[in-house]
Order: sequence, then structure tokens, then C-alpha cells
Amino acid sequence: MTTITVLAGGIGGARFTRGLLQHLAATEPEAAVTVVVNTGDDMWLDGLRICPDLDTVMYTLGGGINEEQGWGRPEESRRTSAEIAAYGRGWSWFTLGDLDLATHIVRSDLLRSGSTLSEATEFLCRRWQPGARLLPMSDTPVETHARLAMDADEHRAGDLIHFEEWWVRYRASVPVTEFVQVGLESAVPAPGVLDAIRTADLVILPPSNPVVSVGTILAVPGIREALRSTPATVVGVSPIIAGAAVRGMADACLHTIGVATSAEAVGLHYGSRAGGGVLDAWLVDETDAGALPALAAAGIRSVAVPLWMRDSETTMRLAADALALGARSGG
Repeated sequence: MTTITVLAGGIGGARFTRGLLQHLAATEPEAAVTVVVNTGDDMWLDGLRICPDLDTVMYTLGGGINEEQGWGRPEESRRTSAEIAAYGRGWSWFTLGDLDLATHIVRSDLLRSGSTLSEATEFLCRRWQPGARLLPMSDTPVETHARLAMDADEHRAGDLIHFEEWWVRYRASVPVTEFVQVGLESAVPAPGVLDAIRTADLVILPPSNPVVSVGTILAVPGIREALRSTPATVVGVSPIIAGAAVRGMADACLHTIGVATSAEAVGLHYGSRAGGGVLDAWLVDETDAGALPALAAAGIRSVAVPLWMRDSETTMRLAADALALGARSGG
């Protein structure tokens, strides 16, 4: 039985994994998939523990996602958020839908009752049946913050604000000098994470944000080392096509850490395992085929294929291309 481990952020990672599961259902139904999900976007809000990426992956794989926006539930109402705002609480720029709130309430209740985040995630997945094992990167709270380079509203230059505030409220338009993973120094991988990497036949880094999604997962002590030493082939899928981020404002994140917004630069940022990085192979879009020689010179086997996940068919084809590249690149 083939075992595959995916290190994922939110929308891009969720949609890629859904296509992967659909492809495997048709070609190798016995294959097992584990998804290690970024929890650096997690936060407490209105007394509830919010896990944006875990929920996006769970809803997407379980058939409960708002397809149009890529996050949250479809046919939502926001009466509760409106009432919270009427009390002068909450964030007006980060409203939670009433259906989505049920997930956060149940999760928070489980955490306050002594469950770990892994246990709470497993409980929530019993309803959604995502078809893959979902693991948070860590049960230890880790929250990504951004350090402002200039004043913004009530914040001063040099302040740390939660990544979601920078991403959602400011749309990544306020310059920042660095990203800080608060709590990272005491974090350990969640149970099962290291084994999922070490025992996999293939590890995939999907087209998630390489800085604050996959990058945050890799920053958890022990995970990067497990990825470097696993006997599995490690294949990445570029989140950059023709010099632009596929979704969101990943270019602003890359700029902050001094990496160009290109498929070549992101592949080199991850680096080859032979050179101390994490990649064996890298998929780029056909429009970025010119990057292949530089990537090959750096020890990263690369192939140019269509990367746009426009629908189920194109996403399944991309997943098949990742599997094929992994098979060709294995030792």
C-alpha cells in the first residue's frame, strides 16, 4: 500500500489534496494519505480557538467548503458575529459565520476539557470524513506574527501583530520586517507527524505559502530534520506561476524574507536535499520551463506541467504529475 504525506497550508494545499484523493480513488484506492497542517495561523478570538488552515482542509476534503471563497462554510449567516460586534468585541475585519462557529465552539470545549489539538481534530473529522488523516503540525500553540515596518492605525512601527490581522485586515499591504512564530521554541511535532514523514513512500509540499504555511511547519523542531532524512521522495509543487502567486499575497511574504517571486527562487529557497534543503523534485508551470536548468544545477529534478487547479480534472492531473515525478525521482 502506498503511503503519502502532504505538508499543507490552507486553500492551495486543501484543493491539491482533494485532487490527490480523487486521483487515488480512481487509480490506487488502497493508498493512505496523511496531511500535516500548518497551525501558525491559529488564534484565540471571542474566547474560541480558531484554526483556519485545519478547518479549510477539513471542510474541503469533507465536502463542506464554500467553493467560491475557498474557506468557511457555504450558505453562511453571520448573525452571531454581528451581535458580538454590537457589544464592541471581536474583529470587524474577521467575522465568523454561524455554521463555522459551531466548529470553533466544539473545538474550544474539547481543548478546555483537556483534549489535545490532535485529539480535537480527530473528533471533528469524525463528522466530515475527509478521506485522509489530518494532523496539526504541533499540539503546542504556535502563532505566526508579523513585525510592522511602519505605523498602522493603533499599531506602531516595530509592533508584532497576528499574521491574520496583517493578512486579512491589511491585505499584506503594510510592510513588515519579519515573521515571528510565537511559541515555536517550546513546540514539538504532534503525535504521528514525524512517523508520517519517516514512513511515507512519498512526501508532497503542495502549492501552499512557502513562507508562513509550509515554512512554519518546517520550522517546528524536528520536522525539517525528518524531511531531510526520510527515505521517501520529497516532491514540491510551485505556488508561483509566471512570477505571480497563485492565490493570496504570497509575494509579500517572499519579499519580506528576501526571496524573489518566481518558481525558480522558491524551489531554490526550499533547496535540494543533497544540498541540505528539503526537495528531491519540483513541479513548475509550463510558463516557467526556463527555470529547469538552474533547478537541475542545484540538484532539484524539475518538470514543467500545467499547474492551474481550475477544476477537478486539472487538479487530479496535477496530482498525477506529482506522483509520477516522485516515482521517477525515487532512489
